[in-house]
Amino acid sequence: MLKSILGSKIHRAIVTDANVDYEGSMAIDEEFLEEAGIEPYEKILIGNQSNGHRFETYAIKAPRGSKSIVLNGAVAHLGKAGDRLTIMTFVQLTAEQLKTHTPKVIVLNDRNEIINRRGI
Repeated sequence: MLKSILGSKIHRAIVTDANVDYEGSMAIDEEFLEEAGIEPYEKILIGNQSNGHRFETYAIKAPRGSKSIVLNGAVAHLGKAGDRLTIMTFVQLTAEQLKTHTPKVIVLNDRNEIINRRGI
């Protein structure tokens, strides 16, 4: 049996822009993707702490060092610049794999700078 378990998380990210006219996805600073172990085009679940919305999309790279967190396409209606998000991925693990699994977590401050790393 497989269980869905948190694989990675970017916690307390601040939305830097929202673009309804883009075809979809969420642009995330390439450094954040690498630190959290999120692959480009990987499915992500987002919780918007500012308005309570929860939604899914996929991650794409924003320029490294840009500190960008950009809502694109339809999800741009679910948040705005300044909103605080939690971005998550999940993995499917066996009971044996659960014994050694630790999610990769990065925590950002109000300027989208990494202030804490866990499981990395």
